Amino acid sequence: MAQFFIARPIFAIVLAILIMLGGGLSIATLPVEQFPPVAPPSVQINASYAGASASTMQNTVVQVIEQQMSGIDKLMYLASTSDDSGRSTTTLTFETGADPDIAQVQVQNKLQLAMPQLPAQVQQAGVRVTKSSSSFLMVIGFISLDHSMTKYDIANFLVSKVQDPISRVNGVGDLNVYGTQYAMRVWLDLSKLNSFALNPTDVTSALTAQNVQVSAGQLGGLPAAGNPQLAATVTESTLLRTAEDFGAVVLKAQQNGALVRLRDVARIERGAENFIVDNKYNGVPSSGLGIQLAPGANALDTAKLIRARIAELEPIFPRGLKAVYPNDVTPFIQVSIEEVIKTLVEGIVLVVLVMYLFMQNIRATLIPSITVPVVLLGTFGLMAALGFTINTLSMFGLVLAIGLLVDDAIVVVENVERIMREEKLEAKEATSKAMGQIGSALIGVAMVLCAVFVPVAFSPGTVGAIYRQFALTIVASMLLSVFVALSLTPALCATMLRHSDEHTHGFFGWFNRAFERTRDQYVKRTEQVSKRWIVWMLVYAGIVAAVALLFLRLPTSFLPDEDQGYLFVQVQAPPGATQNRTGQVLDQISQYLLREESGMVTAAFTVNGNNNAGRSQSQGQIFVRLKEWDERKDDALSVEALSGRIKKRFGSSNVAVIFPTSPPPIRGLGNAAGFDFQLMDRGGLGHDALAQARDQLLARARSHPALAQVRYNGVADSPGFKVDVDRDKAGALGVNPSDIDQAFSIAWGSRYVNNFLDMDNRIKRVYVQADAPFRMDEDDLAKLYVRSGSGSMVPLTAVSTSRWTSGPSQLQRYNGVESMNLQGQGAPGRSSGDAMAAMEELARALPKGIGFEWTGTSYQQQQAGNQAPLLYALSILVVFLSLAALYESWSIPIAVILVVPLGVLGAVLATMTRGLTNDVYFQVGLLVTIGLSAKNAILVAEFAHTRQGEGLSAQDAATEAAHMRLRPILMTSLAFILGVLPLALARGAGAASQHAIGTGVIGGMLAATFVATLMIPMFYVVVDKVFGRHGKHKEKGKPGQDKAAPRKVVLQKTAPEDTVSDKPTLADEH
Repeated sequence: MAQFFIARPIFAIVLAILIMLGGGLSIATLPVEQFPPVAPPSVQINASYAGASASTMQNTVVQVIEQQMSGIDKLMYLASTSDDSGRSTTTLTFETGADPDIAQVQVQNKLQLAMPQLPAQVQQAGVRVTKSSSSFLMVIGFISLDHSMTKYDIANFLVSKVQDPISRVNGVGDLNVYGTQYAMRVWLDLSKLNSFALNPTDVTSALTAQNVQVSAGQLGGLPAAGNPQLAATVTESTLLRTAEDFGAVVLKAQQNGALVRLRDVARIERGAENFIVDNKYNGVPSSGLGIQLAPGANALDTAKLIRARIAELEPIFPRGLKAVYPNDVTPFIQVSIEEVIKTLVEGIVLVVLVMYLFMQNIRATLIPSITVPVVLLGTFGLMAALGFTINTLSMFGLVLAIGLLVDDAIVVVENVERIMREEKLEAKEATSKAMGQIGSALIGVAMVLCAVFVPVAFSPGTVGAIYRQFALTIVASMLLSVFVALSLTPALCATMLRHSDEHTHGFFGWFNRAFERTRDQYVKRTEQVSKRWIVWMLVYAGIVAAVALLFLRLPTSFLPDEDQGYLFVQVQAPPGATQNRTGQVLDQISQYLLREESGMVTAAFTVNGNNNAGRSQSQGQIFVRLKEWDERKDDALSVEALSGRIKKRFGSSNVAVIFPTSPPPIRGLGNAAGFDFQLMDRGGLGHDALAQARDQLLARARSHPALAQVRYNGVADSPGFKVDVDRDKAGALGVNPSDIDQAFSIAWGSRYVNNFLDMDNRIKRVYVQADAPFRMDEDDLAKLYVRSGSGSMVPLTAVSTSRWTSGPSQLQRYNGVESMNLQGQGAPGRSSGDAMAAMEELARALPKGIGFEWTGTSYQQQQAGNQAPLLYALSILVVFLSLAALYESWSIPIAVILVVPLGVLGAVLATMTRGLTNDVYFQVGLLVTIGLSAKNAILVAEFAHTRQGEGLSAQDAATEAAHMRLRPILMTSLAFILGVLPLALARGAGAASQHAIGTGVIGGMLAATFVATLMIPMFYVVVDKVFGRHGKHKEKGKPGQDKAAPRKVVLQKTAPEDTVSDKPTLADEH
């Protein structure tokens, strides 16, 4: 193929231009995002049961739903929570790659089997099924600048005018409204109700009967009698609209004919539907929308559409209402991608400089430089064809590929220049001869690198999705690089290269002389190593053992934690604390952040009544948004530093448990960085036994040196008030037990009755509940009456007893059994892998019947750790088989594979020295190291293989190969190292990920370049000694040559004018 393009250079250039055009056009169509769809899709089932306790929700709703969720395709695990606000959420998490639409349909179908078994009120309120990520894409706050709107006015406007348009934006999965729309609140005065001998059920029955919309038909409707001339729609009863309308509802008629109306026994107002959550933005009352991304949706595109839709709605905002963005993940995505692109450009510049240093010729440097845009743009075209996106992973793949894609062109240009210089041939003839010599080596290197990466592209799960982006991006660029090296590069060499004088003076002259001395010393060392091969093989065995030991001691994690430009502060007040108490703590933290941390904090959005642990008056959180990364380059202004100061300031608080959390490295895998642990009651020991095991585990974890911030991610048991109804006594007094249950449910719980048509023409709910003064303490139980069969009013205290107790405010379940979610992280200097191992050790000491499982990010980390050894082994095996097929030899691949541990040693040492961990990025870098280590060995082994086939001994062939290939090895290796150096030195957004992948690769390549090259000739010689000659196909000598005669290679000192020559002079002694 190369000869064809050497003869037709214009054809090669046209092909390159077409590749660039195709790739350039593809860039405009490629979506941009932080990660491809690597997070497992999830489907949520949300149910509500007004007034129900956590236990009631779990027993009557959650378990009924869970029992039907069987036989669903690709389901990994399901988790449920229920709380005493009467709400439950069941989340089903599916395997990465599962179709979220099919998953949602299957869940909905299974849910229909459970619906008839759910309480009527739950069915009436509706059970909602949504597909969305578990974390927020953004939080939009709404504030009244002129304070003309209350927080309830703002929330009602959001639900009425903003929620629906935003929910219809492409990419939005689910919305969480921080606030609530208005409802018609009927607040019962229990004293007045008793005075008129009315039950709470009388009120709900009257509302059900009188707040109706009736379809009354038509006058003159078809079929018509006679010949009517007019048809008119009949309107009878319609939904009530105002508080006055509801006040006129008739409850009963007294004996004197007077009517008892609802306003006589209740206070009626248009008020909030619920009062669970209270919000503030920078201390100002507000409301907000928490937006979750749909599975597979593009975060940047969705965020842009949401902001555009908010801008479209702003003209209808009430005066003074403004939208703010206290939390948004997209700036980090944009800046991190920009930083990787910046790293890519820096890498290209450094690669070009390295090439010029070695080639010392503008024309020779320009040729491989031209291949960079051709291959890069072509890779974008292949990415578009494969359905990839521009994301952190694919861009990392391109950064790693920068050093690789010029390798082939460097080898071609370097070989052509050598032949032109040594054999005094013109460019075209020299190129033709050079391509005949190195074509197989180029293909061999490409096969090896593809063999390293292709197997991991088929690994399953989230880790497999991450590997796939790296692997296929690098493989695509490598295949294009080889194609360009066999087409465009020889065409350019044949047309552009010219004979030039060697540099003997100045900087390049000094460099050439220094390189020549270094090469001479290198060749001597390789000869010494090869001759003392037994000693050095023992040293090598020690290195392999050290690699294994260091690798096992390397801390593990899933992905590095990033400074994403925001963090959360979780607040857990003591069990039973009221919303006011929790609000005071939130205000204190918010003021600290806005005043004392104003150098890095721009906004604090407080949510009182809800956090990652769940919903409760004792729970709260703060969304903290930070300034842009270029405004806080100082390490003291990082997320990690701010978290440390928050812990120091509030860690010893006696009014609440306060701890900052960072977002998870991948959105959708949990709700906080660190480990995610499920403690499970597998033996059916009960809630109390599980809580006792949790407390025991937490106590041990707090004193463990590998653990930090281990906490129960839930709502602790809180005070409860137990009412025991004496059913026998109630029957004796003529009281229906059902009336007692309904009275409690309506008066102290809350009852959703039906709907009304609000003045903004939206359907909203009607709730009946006892007014606040009648449900504040246990003495108020005496104010609640029920009517007996004789018509007399009986106080509930006459048929019941009560006592204070303690019970769960929230219950959790995991995979069908009761559980408790624990979260935490490794202590300073300890990895998440260390923390997970410590938690497993502590959990195994718990009582029999208590088990555990990992979930979220930790589940994926565990899967990644299990896959890694298999993937390494598979990649090395495929490399071996590819080389065996290419060289028709089982021994040459062994000589190449023996180099791999040396590269791994460098990668592990560099990672440990910098305090990094064995995470997914390190594992990808290790695969790159394996491929590049093998590449260097191939350049030597392939040449030695050829020379030995021409009659040289293994020792002489290996020595000559070492002399000949040192320059291209150093050139290509240094080009790669400097190409990825910006990764290891990166700062700002996404720097942790860049460090994780860059550090290991650079360490591995340094070892593969400066350590492994000394041993490669020895490996070749040792393998030849062990396996004998390379086969009859290699026994080709010159006709009449005596193969048994000794041959000696003399590497003669070259003349000063030939200092850059790579070819030794051979002197045969007969």
